[in-house]
Amino acid sequence: MHGFTDVDRQPTPDAWVGVLDRLGEEPFYRSYQRRVRELLDPLPGGRYLDVGAGTGAGAASLTDEYDVSVVAVDHAWTMAAAMRARGLPRCAVADAHHLPFTDDSCDGAWADRTLQHLADPHAAIRELVRVVRPGGRVVLADPDYDTQALDIADQGLARRVLRFRADVLLRNGALAHQHAGLLAAHGLVDVAVEPRTLLVRDPTAVDNVLGLRSWAATAARRGALDPADARAFEDQFDDAVAARRFTYAVTFFLTAATVT
Repeated sequence: MHGFTDVDRQPTPDAWVGVLDRLGEEPFYRSYQRRVRELLDPLPGGRYLDVGAGTGAGAASLTDEYDVSVVAVDHAWTMAAAMRARGLPRCAVADAHHLPFTDDSCDGAWADRTLQHLADPHAAIRELVRVVRPGGRVVLADPDYDTQALDIADQGLARRVLRFRADVLLRNGALAHQHAGLLAAHGLVDVAVEPRTLLVRDPTAVDNVLGLRSWAATAARRGALDPADARAFEDQFDDAVAARRFTYAVTFFLTAATVT
């Protein structure tokens, strides 16, 4: 199972609402999401689309900050229910690969941590471009797990676990650095890329949502890592925390472009 791609089928789907809420409280996430909204260059009174909106927090913030209307869509009924419960007036369940909107019907659109989970991110980009009018902005934001770094004693073991995160736990875990090229290939112009690096020194601050320590055990359950290596990873993880040397980093790419 790949992250949020099948939220409704998970044992406790509502728990993912809490996961997104906790992430949204982290300063790093608040900062880069604010920049995503700025990169849309919103026009007062405009109509914008949030694809993979989750709980709708980004849609609500754009509405409040820029006096615009936002349609928020997500693949999960769980997330749509959360959006409605929080008073978002325009939200729907929709497939990012086949958006239920007419051509040129939005002044801009964005997808935040969405493409990494999709079966066909190229089709989703085509849809984003299709629904945005000429002159409107498309903004993509995703972490690129090819950029991961983790300081534990056994760097070879760290790399094996991080590769599992990039290649198995996510469908497109290392796609974000290609977003600019994909948008350019679709004829967009003024393509700009901004890197934002998430640096974790205190894993207790975000580990309850990123699950850093659990990645090795997950790899072992799926046959991708020897159980003894998974236990060694956890021991070294804990040792690094205790010694205050723990460092984990991954870079997010914010990519914005203009539809022609």
